[in-house]
Amino acid sequence: MEYIEAPQDEGSGCLFCDKSSAADDEENFVLARTGGAFAILNAFPYNPGHLMVAPLRHVAELEELGPDELADVDGLLQRAVRALKDASDPHGFNLGLNLGRVAGAGIPGHVHWHVVPRWNGDTNFMTVLGATRVLPEALAATYAKLKPLLG
Repeated sequence: MEYIEAPQDEGSGCLFCDKSSAADDEENFVLARTGGAFAILNAFPYNPGHLMVAPLRHVAELEELGPDELADVDGLLQRAVRALKDASDPHGFNLGLNLGRVAGAGIPGHVHWHVVPRWNGDTNFMTVLGATRVLPEALAATYAKLKPLLG
């Protein structure tokens, strides 16, 4: 929430544009690209394997995406769910997008979907009492498991 509620410097560039165009996929946790979309691990995950799928084109509004871009996003979302099932055997998923800062979009200028694997009991007393999340896996380890399945 600190990140979401913090003032955003709109002139500082776009995280999704910067990461998708960077040369080193592993350093930037970029898992896969298609002609019009890409998948990237969330640097502040809710659960291990929490990733995001975004169009390559910088666009803020869902209705501005073309049919080919939507098809690429949908295909990559499907591949991501399949890869997470193969890599981690979650019990379920949350998939969604937040349109606009008031809806919870931390990066409202570039539409993106969240894919969050869920397990029975994945929320516990630490979240409630300690105001923190416990993640049993480092981002680099998650990346190493998912990259071969998505790349």
